[in-house]
Amino acid sequence: MALKNIVKEMRDGIGNISRRGSERRGSENGKHNMRRRGRSYIAPEGSSSSSKIIVEQSQWANMPPELLHDIIQRIEASQTSWPARRDVVACASVCKSWRAVTKEIIRTPEQCGLLSFPVSLKQPGPRDAPIQCYIRRERPTGTYRLYLGLSPGDMSKLLLAARKIRKATSTDFLISLVGDDFSRTSNTYVGKLRSNFLGTKFTIYDSQPPCDTAIHSNSRSQRKIFPKQVSLKGSSSNYSVATISYELNVLRTRGPRRMQCTMHSIPISAIQEGGTAPTPIEFTNCCEEQIPSSPSPVSKGKKPLVEFSSTSLSGPLESFGSAADPLILKNKAPRWHEQLQCWCLNFKGRVTVASVKNFQLVAAAEPNQNVSVAEQERVILQFGKIGKDIFTMDYRYPLSALQAFAICLSSFDTKPACE
Repeated sequence: MALKNIVKEMRDGIGNISRRGSERRGSENGKHNMRRRGRSYIAPEGSSSSSKIIVEQSQWANMPPELLHDIIQRIEASQTSWPARRDVVACASVCKSWRAVTKEIIRTPEQCGLLSFPVSLKQPGPRDAPIQCYIRRERPTGTYRLYLGLSPGDMSKLLLAARKIRKATSTDFLISLVGDDFSRTSNTYVGKLRSNFLGTKFTIYDSQPPCDTAIHSNSRSQRKIFPKQVSLKGSSSNYSVATISYELNVLRTRGPRRMQCTMHSIPISAIQEGGTAPTPIEFTNCCEEQIPSSPSPVSKGKKPLVEFSSTSLSGPLESFGSAADPLILKNKAPRWHEQLQCWCLNFKGRVTVASVKNFQLVAAAEPNQNVSVAEQERVILQFGKIGKDIFTMDYRYPLSALQAFAICLSSFDTKPACE
């Protein structure tokens, strides 16, 4: 049987099994209906209900390891773009043995520049060239969708989606793997962005703790912190991983916005020569890992925020792990164009419409931090407008897609004191 026919038969079989499983669970929980996610969807680690069904019924589970490794390696090498790359995802969905071999073969975005599984969205991007994406804003629903692709005309793959929720004193952007389920109890929930009242300070929260770091409380915080605390079964915790600050412009002087991002989960050593950024290897659902160890002071309906510092956005957040300095990003200063009478940045053709939201972020390092000049001038994230409600987002190492998307979402929030 030809390799292409094997993949097609295997993917169709997985789709049928998934549909049968979702029909049985549909009456219990309509939110998690597998039919809405498509055949290329792979559940994060920890969602074993559908995996057990596939393991029991799959005819491919007992394939010789050498042949299995060769087949998956050939599929991975030949399918380098979406939607064709869904064949790689299908291989990991067959059974546990297929998933283990696929995870062994698939490299991280930093190594290969490709996005394959949900965990890829939390791993650093490539060092050599940025991953090019675009964001579509849906004003009536307050939804923002991140797609993989050069422009809306390409064959695009939905990576992340966010829903804007206004509150009395803040604004939340809930981020999910799918575009129609933003519940914090869902295994598709990946994090959120929260602003203060003025829209000048933002905090990025991840649904799982930062990679290879310990939870430390800040002695300056007056709040009692319960690292392993959950309010209700099925709720998810939020771990603060970065803060974004916009400079006040009270005098309304002319010029673009000025912003600074402190990446508490990424040390400055990540961009030093020979440095590496924290890279998670599993996409875990925290609500399935955590067990309440003490009565929760969180009121009913509230989701716990597992902080590494004070929850006040005006106070400094402690860096994770050790005394290592966190990576700080600042927006690249634009130049004034006399003929056009506007501020300009070189987006290399990726941005075509002037907007106050457009920006480029570069590393801000002190002379004693041993970061080369070339590294400080390298654009790590750029964001800009190309049409009505369409924006491009290009990111690279050491940022992940989730971190880059959250930073760009902060640009959409209203900032009366910064413009």
